[in-house]
Amino acid sequence: MTQTLIPVTILTGFLGSGKTTLLNRILKEHHGQKIAVIENEFGEAGIDNEILLQDRDEQIVEMNNGCICCTVRGDLVRILGSLSEKRKAGTFNFERVVIETTGLADPAPVAQTFFVEDEIARDYRIDAILTVVDAKHAPQQLDIHHEAQEQVGFADRILLSKTDLISEPEAAALEARLKKMNPRAPVKRVHFGQTEIADVLDIKGFDLNAILAIEPQFLQDVSHEHDDDVGSFVYRDKRPFELAKLELFFDLLLKTYGTELLRYKGILHIAGKSRCTIFQGVHMLFSADDGAPWGKNEDRESVMVFIGIKLPQKLFEEGLAMCVTGAKAPAAPAAAL
Repeated sequence: MTQTLIPVTILTGFLGSGKTTLLNRILKEHHGQKIAVIENEFGEAGIDNEILLQDRDEQIVEMNNGCICCTVRGDLVRILGSLSEKRKAGTFNFERVVIETTGLADPAPVAQTFFVEDEIARDYRIDAILTVVDAKHAPQQLDIHHEAQEQVGFADRILLSKTDLISEPEAAALEARLKKMNPRAPVKRVHFGQTEIADVLDIKGFDLNAILAIEPQFLQDVSHEHDDDVGSFVYRDKRPFELAKLELFFDLLLKTYGTELLRYKGILHIAGKSRCTIFQGVHMLFSADDGAPWGKNEDRESVMVFIGIKLPQKLFEEGLAMCVTGAKAPAAPAAAL
């Protein structure tokens, strides 16, 4: 019976740690397996689906407007059930499931789903919980955010990203801290998601007894709440942005609110560009790359998601509105404080 269960990999890690980069690595590898991907984002608009590589062997299901470990957990049960029914009916053939959680997810309630929901436990088994840790920002995140601590504590494998942004002594100290927090999980450094598939799939790393040892109420306590200080909002605009104005505004924005910006990402419509621009960042670290070409008759729109601590939404929106073509150049956000 156990051999027929569908293996599930839960991919977790704090905001901006590199989960989607790792998932892209899994999807583009020639491993010959068909994978169903369930992706959860904290904000009401999904962006990662634009970033992910896709082919005919993957089905990507987005879960937005809530965190998979609490408000949309019922959706997880529904989606898993639907995937299983399609597999049995022969309308969608897949061999495993990868669940990418939002960066604010506590992995415990997600894992609980596979034990407390009978219809899910009948068809699925957890292969492993993989946690990606951002080496640059982890020391601060682990000090402040309970979710970051839980993600490390429940991990079967820890993948340490962005070690190129810190010194070797800092990396060694962080590795020692992670091993102290979770002695049973191997820690491996990765660069832009580059790691062996054997390190992430079919590792049979999930151990319920080990989980019960660190959280005895694991199968009973299904509650989870987020810090009310952390929130998100979405900015949309169909008008094209002027690149110079937008760069100036983001420079001022990061200098002023970089510490409060936990994660930000989006798809941008830049004037004069035939391709969309994909941007993403964590605190002061920011990157932007060309995305797919805009379709000939596609309705072009910029969609930006900001997740952070007590962010002044109105100030952000007013500043971004001044970056569109024909608008007055933005002033420094700090001047409005």
